Amino acid sequence: MVFRTLSAVLLAASVAAFGAAAQDADAKFSLELNNAANTDTGGCRLTYVATNRSGQDLAKTDYQVGVFNAEGVVTRILVLGFGALTNGKTRIVLFDLGDQSCTDISRIIVNDVAECTLADGQPADFCLTGLVTSSRTEVQFGI
Repeated sequence: MVFRTLSAVLLAASVAAFGAAAQDADAKFSLELNNAANTDTGGCRLTYVATNRSGQDLAKTDYQVGVFNAEGVVTRILVLGFGALTNGKTRIVLFDLGDQSCTDISRIIVNDVAECTLADGQPADFCLTGLVTSSRTEVQFGI
């Protein structure tokens, strides 16, 4: 009887912890490097998927990123603007690197938040602290 009670308590605690973890996982801002394709002009077109699951509407979201070549040397630092994102919104944004082939890019890192403004105009801090990054490409993408 004690074993069943203990098992039931442990199961309930596990379900509660899993539910809290799942809720925390949803309370994020995610950026996915979805595609990196060479353009006809020799540049690289980066396709990002941005999803706001922060629980708050964003008026403006910009990230400063560093681009590394195959040797690990930073070739540029630029700002990627994702614009306004209401809570629950996913947006696809394209960025062209006109003078750099995708094969010349080994990784891209989020260096800093250039701007993260809530719909009411107040700055928000979760754009970096709650950021989750991923890549579906050969190019590594992270923080």
